[in-house]
Amino acid sequence: MKRKKLGEILVEKGFCSKDDVEKALEIQSSYGGRIGTILLNMGAITEEQLLKALSEQLEIDYYRSIDNIDILKININPDILKENNVYPYREDGKYLYVLTNDPLKVEVFSLLENYTGKQVKVSLTKEENLKQLAVMLNLDEIETEKEFLDIDEEVEKLKELASEAPVIKLVNSLLTKAVEQNATDIHFEALKNIMKVRFRIDGILHTVDTIPQDLKLAVITRLKLISGMNIAENRLPQDGRISVRIAGKEIDIRASSVPTQFGESFVLRLLGKEEIDYSLESLGFYPDHIELIRSITRKPNGIFLTTGPTGSGKTTTLYSILSELNSDSVKIVTVEDPVEYEFKGINQINVKPEIGYTFAKALRSILRQDPDIIMVGEIRDLETAEIAIQASLTGHLVLSTLHTNSALSSISRLLDMGVEFFLLKASIIGLMAQRLVRKLCPYCSYSAELTDEFRKAYGIDELLEKHPFVKVSPKKSKGCEHCNYTGYRGRTVIAEIVPFDIEVQNRFEKEKNFDRINELGYRSMFQDGILKVVEGLTSLEEVMRVAS
Repeated sequence: MKRKKLGEILVEKGFCSKDDVEKALEIQSSYGGRIGTILLNMGAITEEQLLKALSEQLEIDYYRSIDNIDILKININPDILKENNVYPYREDGKYLYVLTNDPLKVEVFSLLENYTGKQVKVSLTKEENLKQLAVMLNLDEIETEKEFLDIDEEVEKLKELASEAPVIKLVNSLLTKAVEQNATDIHFEALKNIMKVRFRIDGILHTVDTIPQDLKLAVITRLKLISGMNIAENRLPQDGRISVRIAGKEIDIRASSVPTQFGESFVLRLLGKEEIDYSLESLGFYPDHIELIRSITRKPNGIFLTTGPTGSGKTTTLYSILSELNSDSVKIVTVEDPVEYEFKGINQINVKPEIGYTFAKALRSILRQDPDIIMVGEIRDLETAEIAIQASLTGHLVLSTLHTNSALSSISRLLDMGVEFFLLKASIIGLMAQRLVRKLCPYCSYSAELTDEFRKAYGIDELLEKHPFVKVSPKKSKGCEHCNYTGYRGRTVIAEIVPFDIEVQNRFEKEKNFDRINELGYRSMFQDGILKVVEGLTSLEEVMRVAS
């Protein structure tokens, strides 16, 4: 069977256009080179897209992650492996399995076959993963038991270890780098022979460093010391906080440690203390959605729910609504787990489940505080839902969140919890679902065209007719130093919003799991994302990733 050309596969998968391939072929005919490398250098495709296409073309495996892969040490000059980015990771009676990002390193594969007497089986992975394998290759074999010291007897030794200049410098440099790159989280992940450091930037994790085996314990101890944790405890999860000034910014950091197979995993959540613009406009809501939110939350009582997975910006949206509602004439109380940002003029309460102070108990207590507006971090159970409903029926405006996939499915979720529908009819005033999509980098994005296929597939003309405020300015990005060569910088919201009016209530009385928002005359979250693709704010791939 004739093997497909790489360009054909890339176009079929939607990774690039035929025009991109044709331009690359012109460059190839004039200057030589591989078609995939040329497209990569043009910014038409990403490294991962190239490797996935090569995997299909050559019928070999592609590994997106190497978390469960160890380097296989064989008696051959490691410099040869590092220079060629070819790393053995497994062997059996007949085969030697290697990872690389270039499946055409035939000379190296032949060398390995001659040396080991085994047939080489090639798998593909990204450059950043190969860098980790290079670090593993340089490490001496260390028995796992040596990694775990008797902490109780060696606390002072650990403090000395964590206070050494190289460790302090390493931790400080990672914190500074994270702030400079606008990371929201730093992950220190203990693997068998190394510790991997990853930043979450615009919702996506990126590997930024690998810490050698001999520094793993020192780094974790340093993090525990500055976050106020017990350095003598490595068997139980711990939480802590750090307040620091980095690059001229006041940063509040929530720290969490969890014991894992090869040491402790440590995650830092970075929360800026500086003034944040919480306006709905700054979050990226379209004008009609802003007016809809305001019209719903201007009501004196009722429950407004926003839904979505963890990290979809629900709490930030509720903060934005509260900032608009906040005035001397109303009392606002929030119940959160935990309080993420401090608001002037608002009473904020931290729940403490470990001592039995749950959302439900906190909500009961604040009803005696004579509030006008209540924000409940999350409705997790029937008890909390019933108290929130009671609060709304007694004249309070309640804002809260749920973990569901769409706005309308939040009603089904509450019914499944055991809430009676007549109570929902009397209390719910509005429903919203949202996600965060990465915005195209303003520095490297360039104008693109809306193809006829795209217009037809997503009903663009009809959408634009209904939403004349959308400016048609589609774009693509190629990646640059400002966006760490991802093509994206910052995030914006996509949402769907539905007032829980008589029409919607009637639909649910007929059909318990009704979830067809378009039939109500409102646009879906996916359509909201498509409008932002048309406007050049994000890409179709990004909208498909979070909202399809």
